[in-house]
Amino acid sequence: MTDTIFALSSGAPPAAIGVIRISGPGASDALAALAGRLPAPRRASYRALRDAAGDVLDHALVLWLPGPGTSTGEDMAELHCHGGRAIIAAIEKALAAMPKLRRATSGEFTRRAFAHGKIDLAEAEGLADLLSAETELQRRSAMAVAGGALSRQVEDWRERLLLASAAVEAVLDFADEDDVAALPPDFTQQLAGLSREIAGWLARPRAEVLKEGFRVVLAGPPNAGKSTLFNALVESEAAITAPIAGTTRDVLTKPVAIEGAPFLFADTAGLRDEAGDAVEAIGVERARGELLRADLILWLGDEGQGPDGAWEVEAQADRAGHSAKRRPRHRLSAVTGEGMDALRSDLVRAARAALPRPGEAALNARQHRLLGEAEEALAAAVRSSDPLLLAENLRLARVAFDALLGRATTEDMLDTLFGRFCIGK
Repeated sequence: MTDTIFALSSGAPPAAIGVIRISGPGASDALAALAGRLPAPRRASYRALRDAAGDVLDHALVLWLPGPGTSTGEDMAELHCHGGRAIIAAIEKALAAMPKLRRATSGEFTRRAFAHGKIDLAEAEGLADLLSAETELQRRSAMAVAGGALSRQVEDWRERLLLASAAVEAVLDFADEDDVAALPPDFTQQLAGLSREIAGWLARPRAEVLKEGFRVVLAGPPNAGKSTLFNALVESEAAITAPIAGTTRDVLTKPVAIEGAPFLFADTAGLRDEAGDAVEAIGVERARGELLRADLILWLGDEGQGPDGAWEVEAQADRAGHSAKRRPRHRLSAVTGEGMDALRSDLVRAARAALPRPGEAALNARQHRLLGEAEEALAAAVRSSDPLLLAENLRLARVAFDALLGRATTEDMLDTLFGRFCIGK
């Protein structure tokens, strides 16, 4: 954190404007060297930027942002220059030539914000998800986490837990004093209520299904119309279609957003007991594995022969002599479009029921695991009659909360998280 870093934080050139950020103890010297003198704090100033030889690199708006009231908690400077490739390259070359300045690594600006207490780990994870969001649901959920919704809730739980721990420690340390010899009458009920609140968060839809999309697998025997339906749903000729059994040899997936809901559709090899060759056999085996990963299966085979919970779909309704079903959930033709709108609407309703509600913070795998550990420790505390065991279980719950917010974590985990960010963020 003693280095001063710089990076292009706007889009890749060429662009109308390029924003180069500088953060660290040498930010003021770097800005003064380029712009001639340091401008007034937090006021945009129009300056000529010059290299060490005095040659003009560009005319730009510059900002001087003294710390700690900045996004990274350090002294910062911003150069709002023209976004041409040559201009950006020239300014970066001039910065790199200055002593004790270096180019930032991926996510280093955000990591410094975390290190200086500007954001906690949960908010940093939300920001990473926000940057990668591709649908409205993903954006709104990531905004909730990045905006601190989860962090504020965990802080509230942690404060209540600290009060409970203090009460238990008082009993352990001052049991001979009449006014602190016993826990409050509603102590167990308070812990049980806290445990239920956490359990409610654990029961919410997870962030993974929001990131990856609601996984819909098309399954059935060969020539059932799976690939044609797949192409219609993803609105592209992604899958090869032909009236030859075994045309689809592998699992083909494609992410699509429908009415703002993220989907991942999967076309699979036709399921049959005897494959035509070794390659098709591998495809059939992979198709069976895909069924286990599905959030929803569209079954295009004989009625009643699909996996439990699969939707019965009567496809190829435009073809004479197609295999009719008595009670299909959907009867359609991917070729003519008959029934496709109804299927899409039904899929959107199913996805939204399984996905976090708009604007609701969703837990990722790490957060879910740590909250699960906290809830488990609290449940054990509720069952504990020994004050020592009670105190230890409350401590374990606090440790889980601290790890979730980043008060206790490892460098490897931080490297993995901030490595997800682009350079300049």
